[in-house]
Amino acid sequence: MQQESPRVNVILLTWNQRQDTLDCLASLSQLTYPNCHIILVDNGSTDGTAETVRTCFPNVDLLLNEKNLGFQGGFNAGLRRSLVSEADFSFVMNNDTSVQPDILDELIKFARSPEVGILSPKIYYAAEPDRIWSVGGDCHPITFELTHRGDNQLDRGQWSEVIERDFLFGCAMLLKHSMLEKIGLFDTGFHPIYYEDVDLCMRARQAGFRLLLVPSAKMWHKVSASGGGSGSARERYFMARHSVRYFRKYVHGWRWLIVFPYRLGSALKITGRLARQRRYDSIRSYWRGLCDGLRLPLSTLDTMP
Repeated sequence: MQQESPRVNVILLTWNQRQDTLDCLASLSQLTYPNCHIILVDNGSTDGTAETVRTCFPNVDLLLNEKNLGFQGGFNAGLRRSLVSEADFSFVMNNDTSVQPDILDELIKFARSPEVGILSPKIYYAAEPDRIWSVGGDCHPITFELTHRGDNQLDRGQWSEVIERDFLFGCAMLLKHSMLEKIGLFDTGFHPIYYEDVDLCMRARQAGFRLLLVPSAKMWHKVSASGGGSGSARERYFMARHSVRYFRKYVHGWRWLIVFPYRLGSALKITGRLARQRRYDSIRSYWRGLCDGLRLPLSTLDTMP
């Protein structure tokens, strides 16, 4: 469908984060893009989010899941609804964010090219509006190691040009529907969280699509600049398990001769750092996650909806 302003469905996912969701919807109400529609996927919230949204934002399309389907399952539900609509793009984004009013206008400027499949804004920390949270990242062609150049930098104009990236974060992705119809949705094998966005980007690139960072499009994310995540034992477990799943999915043949010792060294380094911090529960969870990732049946590695 080709038109002057292609339709964009904005998809938010929430689970018991009523105030963050309301703040995000208030931000989205200021969008200047003329042809967008908002879909809120509620992953079984029990804090009254859906009822409040119905009252405060009656034009929002509510999709209510009976239970928490995780990041992938929740967004996939929203994407399925979006794909059967007349929209050309879906903009998936975290609900703990706020956006510049012209974010979609800026992204769409660079989305029309047929080889472009995913685009992302420049994302800042909400608490430090000039400090960069993400500008995407690179993937080493042999080790498949992910690097995040730009993270935590003060923005002094060093990331001002549209550039191609190897991966972008699911915190904010403009997804072309023609690409999704070719590669599929988020892989639910990464349930409940972590690596599903990197996996989607990898499949997009393998299918010949380009990934673009559009710095003139801007978003602010409510995360801690110093914490880098909760670092909890649960987080360590899923990060470890899904990192192994990611490498098993994409590393083949002789590359394992390089990747395996590299990843083992990385695991030992992480273990040493956690030991110095006396976070022994996290160490146990981390290694349990690595082992569980290795035990996943190969038949599940490419499971997608």
